[in-house]
Amino acid sequence: MRINNNAMALNTYGNLTRAGESQAKSMEKLSSGLRINKAGDDAAGLAISEKMRGQIRGLGQASRNAQDGISMIQTAEGALSETHSILQRMRELVVQSNNDTNTSADKTSIQEELSQLAGEVDGIAGRTEFNGKKLLEGTVGLKLDAVDNGDLDDDDIAGAGGVFLTGYTVDVSQATAGKTYTFAHSDASATVLSLSDGTTSQAVTLGAAGAYTAGQVLDFDKLGVKITLGSAGSFVELAGDLVNFAINGKTLKTEEDGTIAGKASIQIGANNGQTLDISIGNMTAASLGDTAAPAFALSGVNVTTHTFTENLAVIDQAMTDVSNERSKLGAYQNRLEHTINNLNTSGENLTAAESRIRDVDMAKEMMTMTKNNILQQAAQAMLAQANQAPQGVLQLLR
Repeated sequence: MRINNNAMALNTYGNLTRAGESQAKSMEKLSSGLRINKAGDDAAGLAISEKMRGQIRGLGQASRNAQDGISMIQTAEGALSETHSILQRMRELVVQSNNDTNTSADKTSIQEELSQLAGEVDGIAGRTEFNGKKLLEGTVGLKLDAVDNGDLDDDDIAGAGGVFLTGYTVDVSQATAGKTYTFAHSDASATVLSLSDGTTSQAVTLGAAGAYTAGQVLDFDKLGVKITLGSAGSFVELAGDLVNFAINGKTLKTEEDGTIAGKASIQIGANNGQTLDISIGNMTAASLGDTAAPAFALSGVNVTTHTFTENLAVIDQAMTDVSNERSKLGAYQNRLEHTINNLNTSGENLTAAESRIRDVDMAKEMMTMTKNNILQQAAQAMLAQANQAPQGVLQLLR
């Protein structure tokens, strides 16, 4: 028998310590509801769980973004509903004016109301805002109303050696709507596009054989021009990332992101590239009906100077424009509603998966804590017995 070292007591003490540590861990898990409270509990599980949590929060915010997008669309569509009512009244007045029982004074009175109604179309377009952004003035999706015999000059595009592009002239006055024209070049000069016939859509690609920076795209919806700077050839970069285009005296600059595209981009996913671009056309009186055969828009409707046929054609075209825009907005809204449903479902499934990794099984952990509690009590009792064992040595000394 030895008294300097009590092996039984040391062994029992070790078991008591381990039981106490296990019980402390169980209590921590039960009190927090989490299986993983620190990286040491499950390093791999913690990393996966944190990544999932980021996705879950991203999906939640994307759902709120989509709801904001629906609110914006509903705001625009509600305003266009009133514009539709105004156009119906304007059409009614134009039909009324075509009656020979009207005197000149009667037509003047009718025209006064038409002018006021056209002004209210502009008023609705100007006052319809969402979070400070005007929705119906063409700033959410740029529309170029007229491109007629305009010059488009790129004067300041510098090559790698500092050579400026000046001197190319490309005449596309006979261009066919919907076709893409490609012009190859390999030396420094300038491009001037003479664009005519504003009633057609033209797409011109510059430098299929030239080396501009890829991805520099200006896209004008409907009545406009699409200009793409190519990616292969002898020109390497755009000096200062500044390209100015003058169209009928209006200058458009690409030095700020989004200035040309003008579309509202809604983040509808938790990751990069998961966006929906929303464009809303110009719903002002100067833009509505401008594609009709008469050379004037809704703002130019006049029963005293234009024929009944011309006025009616413009108003009918304006109603078609508004109908098309409302249909497009309805399509956007339906898509966003399905997007929200999908985001919510994905969030629920991902939350359930993250819970299986991170959260504790309360019943199982309670069972583990009960076991550790019993082991701890047993170890305490046995430690007391082990501490009494060396007392037997005293009997040998008597």
